[in-house]
Amino acid sequence: MMQTFNTSDAGRLPREATAGSQRGDHDLQCRHVPGIRRSFRVVVAAILVFSIRHCSVIQTYAAEEVLPKHITPETLKAVRDGLEYLARTQSDDGVWREGQGGQAYPVAVSSLACTAMLAHGDCPTRGRYANQLHRGTEFLVKCRTKSGLIASANQDSGQPMHGHGFALMYLASVYGTLTKDSLRDSAKETIEAGIQLTAQGQSSAGGWTYIPGSGDEGSVTVTQVQALRAAHNSGFLVPRGSIEEAVKYIEKCSTPEGGIQYSLRSGGGPRIAISAAAVATLYNAGEYDAPIAKRCLDYIWEHSKPADRWGMDTTFGHAYYCHLYASQAFYLSGDEYWDNYFPSVRDRLLTLQDKSDGGWEGDGIGKTYGTAIALIILQLPYKFLPVYQR
Repeated sequence: MMQTFNTSDAGRLPREATAGSQRGDHDLQCRHVPGIRRSFRVVVAAILVFSIRHCSVIQTYAAEEVLPKHITPETLKAVRDGLEYLARTQSDDGVWREGQGGQAYPVAVSSLACTAMLAHGDCPTRGRYANQLHRGTEFLVKCRTKSGLIASANQDSGQPMHGHGFALMYLASVYGTLTKDSLRDSAKETIEAGIQLTAQGQSSAGGWTYIPGSGDEGSVTVTQVQALRAAHNSGFLVPRGSIEEAVKYIEKCSTPEGGIQYSLRSGGGPRIAISAAAVATLYNAGEYDAPIAKRCLDYIWEHSKPADRWGMDTTFGHAYYCHLYASQAFYLSGDEYWDNYFPSVRDRLLTLQDKSDGGWEGDGIGKTYGTAIALIILQLPYKFLPVYQR
């Protein structure tokens, strides 16, 4: 209609219409055609109503599409508050020193904190927490020793292999996002040396323990296997024999109940935390259909109902550690397990969060440790870390 009644068509309009052209095209167009102003307003109103409703539908649909399954608005807020806590408590040199864990195990705790931020989809070159990840990456690269071990000055209180495994896994996961040549080159050297140290530090039984080459136990073994898997995902050469021997080690540590004992020589019954870590290890090694993986999964499943039976508070020694690996095991196992496990653990974590600062106190080790683990669990559905993906 606007193109039909413009000033260039004035010669074809009635004489009285041209006389009114000084009042403007819009007034001219609408005044002398019966009902056009009313019709124009009705059409515009209808378009506006449709647009508003349509946009609302699109926004609602988009929100439903963006949020992964079981991730609620309350979960989003808890995650943001937790990440902000980590961002505030990082030192200028990139390390987290808060609490007992930060003082005793700075490499392990800082690696977990960086992994939690990486699980948010950020990296050292982009995202809300890019600066924190850049500083954290630089700190961990500087912790490389001559032997290839990634350890702090205090050697993580003389037990460096946990930290080495967490750091190697993080650096391998973040490596592909590094664009600064000097940092990328340093990270590459650190990862390659770390892989070699891990391979050389494996015991004759196939596992690892707190000090390279000094024995074996389950909790350290899982960190090394996940580190090697992350390195493999990023294109680094990983000795296949190390993974195969680690799988054999876990099989040797299995018990008649279906779980995994602390170490090959420890004896005793199965440990829930070690059993959960073993399932994650087997999956990372590609052993999804192995009978031992199924038996071990069934064992931790029976002992995780209800989810808070493991304590999931500060009174139980390894609750956060246990759920770190149980969540991975149940997530990697598929929706049948995940749909029954995650909502209750999610809600429990939300109630345990310190609303005053956004952190979680975990296993008596400190808030950095507890917050990092809680955030990793809550962000598993986002699938940003290949080592945690199905």
